[in-house]
Amino acid sequence: MNTITMIRQNLKQVVKGEVDLAEKYYNILSAVNNLGLTKREIELIGFTAIRGNISSRTAKDVFCEKYGTTVPTINNIISKLKKKNVFVKTGKVVKINPVIVLDFKKDLLLAITMEHGDR
Repeated sequence: MNTITMIRQNLKQVVKGEVDLAEKYYNILSAVNNLGLTKREIELIGFTAIRGNISSRTAKDVFCEKYGTTVPTINNIISKLKKKNVFVKTGKVVKINPVIVLDFKKDLLLAITMEHGDR
């Protein structure tokens, strides 16, 4: 008789603030779903999660100043994230897909179950 056991591991991470929490969450989401997101893409997603959208030139300029990049680079990343359905565009507003938006003002308890598909 085969018995399947499950390993449980608890991890605790103290974060610096909302943006740090958002970046860590989207980094985990990328890894678990094999999205292959880059550090800069995750930074943009985290920034957008807190700001609400990345549509305006002001939002892009603030991101560029904070992270040392350019608006054309941000526009390329936005395009790539829209293709991956991480960002969605409604009218002229580009924001994170509502399916993966959380309230990063609150602490986060994340449960991930990984199952063997070959059993």
